[in-house]
Amino acid sequence: MRAALRSQLVTDGVAPECATTIELVRDVLGRVGDKWTVLVITALAEEPLRFTALHERIAGVSQRMLSQTLRSLTRDGLVTRTAYAEVPPRVEYALAPLGRSLGDAVTHVVRWVQDHQVEIARNRDGFDGAATDPK
Repeated sequence: MRAALRSQLVTDGVAPECATTIELVRDVLGRVGDKWTVLVITALAEEPLRFTALHERIAGVSQRMLSQTLRSLTRDGLVTRTAYAEVPPRVEYALAPLGRSLGDAVTHVVRWVQDHQVEIARNRDGFDGAATDPK
């Protein structure tokens, strides 16, 4: 799929280096826009956590989805995974500096939602009411 997107962009006249950037932007936005990513970043904002503690803090996430999300975030350099040579073994996840900067951006979005929640709810109610109004 990625090669197809890049190929289509180049065919449409986009420079190859720009096509690579567009592809990366789409990929990162997809990851950042994922609800589990946002919840993991938020949960790790205060302190490093073990997998079980992280799983307990994120309501509704399956162990499999949490594992996949952590793997993707680690791959992108947003989260670090530290395994300690102890018995029993201990693994902690923490925000990397790149993840912390994303956490700052997420915090701004959350604040924006908080500042505008009444207006958003009013707009949704108005839209939903108009959609069900048989005019």
